Amino acid sequence: MTTQAHILIVDDVPDNIQVAMNFLKEEPYQLSFATKGQEALALMRVNSYDLVLLDIMMPEMDGYEVCRRIKAEPKLQNIPIIFVTARTDIDSMSKGFQCGGVDYITKPFHAEELLARVKTHTELHQAKQLLAQTNTNLQNKLQMSQRRLMTELEQNQIEMIYMLTELMESTSDETGKHIRRVAECSRLLAYYHESLNDEDADIIFHAAPMHDIGKITIPHEILHKNGRLTEDEFEIMKSHTTRAYEILKNSRRKYTRAAAIIAHQHHEKWDGSGYPQGLKGENIHLYGRIVALIDVFDALLHKRVYKEPWTLEDTVEYIRSQRGHQFDPYLVDLLLEHVDEFVAVERL
Repeated sequence: MTTQAHILIVDDVPDNIQVAMNFLKEEPYQLSFATKGQEALALMRVNSYDLVLLDIMMPEMDGYEVCRRIKAEPKLQNIPIIFVTARTDIDSMSKGFQCGGVDYITKPFHAEELLARVKTHTELHQAKQLLAQTNTNLQNKLQMSQRRLMTELEQNQIEMIYMLTELMESTSDETGKHIRRVAECSRLLAYYHESLNDEDADIIFHAAPMHDIGKITIPHEILHKNGRLTEDEFEIMKSHTTRAYEILKNSRRKYTRAAAIIAHQHHEKWDGSGYPQGLKGENIHLYGRIVALIDVFDALLHKRVYKEPWTLEDTVEYIRSQRGHQFDPYLVDLLLEHVDEFVAVERL
């Protein structure tokens, strides 16, 4: 719906302003006026206009300069300007259009001419504004729709991760508890890391449960062997990292991509002696370094088929001894600084 157009008349001669206003009062326009260029610019910065009727020959600042300054201000540059002047030469008209004017009316003008041109340009300006607003609304709706779609896709990823996690839990109740503790503690460690944000902590929380998903491909007799693995059996066990990565690596979704990284790298060691790639230091993804530390921390504190639980003191001593060897030194410092909080999670 077209709203009442607001028109600014700029002329240093009050009689000329009065003539234009008398003609324009035949239509329901809102009218304002200024007698100087600076005054017009000041009004335009605090009011909204649909059209400017601008004289050229004015003292201090002529109409051309006023037009240039209007077009130089982002908030004003789309307001149409019609030059209304006694100059009829081609050079003056050309200069007016070069400055950014949309039309040129010579004095003296007829009421019908002024009304027709004003009507054309105000309606065109309002139509452009409506189109711009419609485009903005459509873009906002599209962005909201995309966000909803991404949220649904992310929820689907999380659901898939938890379905696979439940598959892992079905092999052992202790495995299920380990997975949940690793997720919680990994999120907590990410929370304290200065280079990670809340989104990273959320991603790690949902992706960490997949760190051992490759073990579903390991034969049951090896996975649950009550005793030390042979060299050949250990090589098979180590393959759970690369097998998981091969399954997950082609995903473009953030949770699954993170799960692929974590599954592949959580057995790498800071000094390069880990597997499967022998990555060293910061070449190991931070997500992988976090889960690598938490995975061992949790495993030491709890009973496994091949070991009894360690005391907190022995666990802390081992973690400290592996600072800069097996584990990222900074992550070790964070864990030990807040060890009481991690122990509280371990007891859940």
